Order: sequence, then structure tokens, then C-alpha cells
Amino acid sequence: MPPLTVLILGGTTEGRALAAALRTYRVISSLAGRTREPLLPAGEVRIGGFGGVDGLADYLRAERVDILVDATHPFAERISANAAAATAATGVPLLVLRRPGWTERPGDDWRRVPSLEAAAALLPHLGRRVFLTTGRQGLAAFAGTGECWFLARSVEPPAPPLPPHLEVLLDRGPFTVDGELRLLRDHRIDVLVSKDSGGADAKLTAARRQGIPVVLIDRPPRPPAATMVNSVESCISMISQIGGT
Repeated sequence: MPPLTVLILGGTTEGRALAAALRTYRVISSLAGRTREPLLPAGEVRIGGFGGVDGLADYLRAERVDILVDATHPFAERISANAAAATAATGVPLLVLRRPGWTERPGDDWRRVPSLEAAAALLPHLGRRVFLTTGRQGLAAFAGTGECWFLARSVEPPAPPLPPHLEVLLDRGPFTVDGELRLLRDHRIDVLVSKDSGGADAKLTAARRQGIPVVLIDRPPRPPAATMVNSVESCISMISQIGGT
């Protein structure tokens, strides 16, 4: 029998690790195409959107996908919703691979908010020099916060609308605690804004050591009717169970 076909909606560290580990399967990794030079995973790779729920459902049928793994960023709400709807329409099993979110530790000074807009509204009450690590597509929410100065870090240059007082740092992780401490000190940062994406937390450790408050944006609700796993190992185990191997 031909090997099972696994479609990974990727673009994350976990998605690349999963693609590399599934050596006995046919693996197709789908990347959104928002980054000009993405880190490519092992196996087959497709870049670009599917054209909504119907397009993704058609692709699942055309490629005879046996298992769909949503390993996108925890804040990629649209593609996660499309994956849930397309698998419901086609009967393809859906696994959602999400790294655990961050947990507050002694010494942290966190404010959890439900959205980027809520974070922007809170900032003037916390500080004036802000380190934004929410990704370039979220900068528009801070465009009206003229009383703050922003340092934003992203892989590629952001597009308008942007905050009026903004410096952009083009960089790609992973980042170290020492490096994050230098950045906070050199730019005299007094508040950090981040999404609760989980994973490496060097910036949060640095903020804790500097006594800097953190505005943390909560994750959106989990996709309905999906099996959730929080590690690559757990995902591989579930794929083996579904495939009967």
C-alpha cells in the first residue's frame, strides 16, 4: 500500500520538526507565502493560499490526504477555521499541534488582554518606550498610539499603517536572554508587548530581570472538533494511531 499522505499547515518550528520526523509518510507542508525567504521543511512544499474552505477541501481530495495537521501559529485564526471546516466537509482527520502557552512566574508583571487593540489602549498607562514583538501584520493596531515610541521586530519590513514613532529591527530568532537584555537596555524599553505564542521565552525572561511590565495578548479560541496535541512527539503518536502503524 502507498504511504499515508499527511498535509501539514506549517510555517512554525513545530511544523518543520514534524515534517522532518515523518520519514515513512508522504508529507506535504503548506506555507502561507507571507515571507519571501521562508525556512523550508523537509518533504514536498507548497506555498500560497488554498482559496478558502472549498479550495482546501478540493486540495484534500485531489491529493488524497489522509491526515491534516494544523501546525500554524496559534494566532493564525483564519486558516485554522478553514482547516476545521474543510476536514469536517471531507472526513479527513484533523490534528492541531499547538505548543503550550506561557505561564506567569514569580517576578513577572503581566497584563493579559484579549486583542491587539486592547494592548494599544493600555500602553500609555504603562510606559512610553515599547518593544513590540507581535509580528509586522499587527502593527496597524498601534498606529494611533502617538504618545508612545515603538521598537518593532520582524523578519521583513512592515507595511502601513504604522505608529508615527517607530523603529523597525529586522531579525529572525532564536534569541538569547543576554541578547534580549542588551536590546531592552540599549533602547531604554519600559514595556514589552507580545502574543502568547508559547515556545522560547528569552524576551519574557529579560523583561522579568529588568522589572519591565509585559502586555500579553491571549490566544484565540481553539478550533472546534479537532484533536489537540502540544508536542511533535504527541502528534507523531496520534498520526501512528490514525494510520494503524
